[in-house]
Amino acid sequence: MSELKFTDLLDPVVTNPKTALRVTVLGGGSFGTAMANTAARNGCDTMIWIRNPDVADAINQTHLNQHYLPDFVLEQNLRAESDLQTAVRDRDIILVAIPSHSFRSVLQQIKPFITSQAVISLTKGIEAQSFSFMSDIIRAELPEVPYGVLSGPNLAKEIVAGQPAGTVIASQSELVRYAVQQALHSALFRVFASDDVHGVELGGALKNIYAVAMGIAAAYNVGENTKSMLLTRALAEMSRFAVKLGANPLTFLGLSGVGDLFATCNSPLSRNYQVGYALGKGKTLEQATTELGQTAEGINTIIQVRKRAEELDVYMPITAALYAVVFEGAPPLSVAVSMMKTGQRSDVEFVLPHYAV
Repeated sequence: MSELKFTDLLDPVVTNPKTALRVTVLGGGSFGTAMANTAARNGCDTMIWIRNPDVADAINQTHLNQHYLPDFVLEQNLRAESDLQTAVRDRDIILVAIPSHSFRSVLQQIKPFITSQAVISLTKGIEAQSFSFMSDIIRAELPEVPYGVLSGPNLAKEIVAGQPAGTVIASQSELVRYAVQQALHSALFRVFASDDVHGVELGGALKNIYAVAMGIAAAYNVGENTKSMLLTRALAEMSRFAVKLGANPLTFLGLSGVGDLFATCNSPLSRNYQVGYALGKGKTLEQATTELGQTAEGINTIIQVRKRAEELDVYMPITAALYAVVFEGAPPLSVAVSMMKTGQRSDVEFVLPHYAV
């Protein structure tokens, strides 16, 4: 890697607000497109890397992402690029919106072109087999770069439509947090800061599990009492698991925890909710994912988290029940049954330590 540092690239931006940050988003899915459009709207020199040259050309000509966001005209100054080197070299911030199963390979591809860029994960998932978070993969593949993770209740269509929303940038680097806020913060999109990297990305990954559960519940027309119980017990599971892995439980009271959980579990726009709904209607997992046409990270996350929870002896009945429904043919209503098991437990985690939690 070059001697050039992230601070060297950012200094002109800090001292001269008229200098535009150079932002690249890797991945042309709905959320990656939404963040690229937000940065372009904020006046950043913004590129979005699209693997398919024909799709990139179509976006540049029509200012539409026909596959993921066909109903929204993108900013005129947003440029699509299919050449990875061009998209990555000499940029300030690289936002990586690549599905978890391809995240590592894309970082390996950009490594020769990385000098001073900050690399930020937008991916809400866990790598299969290794149980690596996206921040772990960044540190492993690009050990010298400043990095962070972005997560929150961020349904892409609402953001592109200009509806008020917020997100969290988590990084150990104050400069990275500041730079991402400069690039993405606006009157309609507020960017909060955190230094709990694993807590923020765990919230983003784990909530996908419970969005699948909520989709199943919606298919069965369950009542509001049941939905409320599912949400709160999901938050309990999330915080138990996260604390076991060293995260701050208070992080889960914020946007990347309960905020993202609520949004994803209550919106038909959520891919994971849609998969759960299809499963609840009797479709197979293959049918549900094929009809969706996009990656539903929650399915892989169910597999990874169930296995890890068993290894760490973390009580996660909803996750275990979902695994049985999705992969073992258990009836969908077993998810509801899992919340009704006997035993005295604390309502709020970590408040009554003498109760089993």
